[in-house]
Amino acid sequence: MIEARVRSRLATLGVDYEPIACDPEFADTAAFCARYGVAPEQSANTIVVAARKEPGVACACVVLATSRLDVNHAVCDLLGVRKASFASADQTRELTGMMIGGVTPFGLGEGLPLYIDARVMAQETVVIGGGSRSMKIRLAPADLLQLPGARVVDGLANAVEAPPLE
Repeated sequence: MIEARVRSRLATLGVDYEPIACDPEFADTAAFCARYGVAPEQSANTIVVAARKEPGVACACVVLATSRLDVNHAVCDLLGVRKASFASADQTRELTGMMIGGVTPFGLGEGLPLYIDARVMAQETVVIGGGSRSMKIRLAPADLLQLPGARVVDGLANAVEAPPLE
């Protein structure tokens, strides 16, 4: 079970975290934040990006829910490719063994680069996926740096303006 593997990796790394049980119907970020009272700026998504023309070239990126990942410039530059896009649900599952809405950096396989937007590191804590759509994890962003190859990148994502309240 993926959650057990994630918990084991967290324990091995000595990461202090709070597991949060989640109704799978509310695992997507906006629904999760609304349902469980988590501020979007304290919620971070792990997004898998794959090169369009170079098979096997992919990465995982951690960005705040209030940011938009800069796939066309920042991620392409990091991967050394001309074109990349968000991995499909099937590609994400193939590359990580996890479903969108539950992807966590602590469940990624070896060899998949992990890039973390600098805005994530500015938060006291963040809530990230827990490996499945049934669990989220609250932790200090610095703990992400315990993962081999994790790299903080300035400008990996751009802030998104909040829609006006009606």
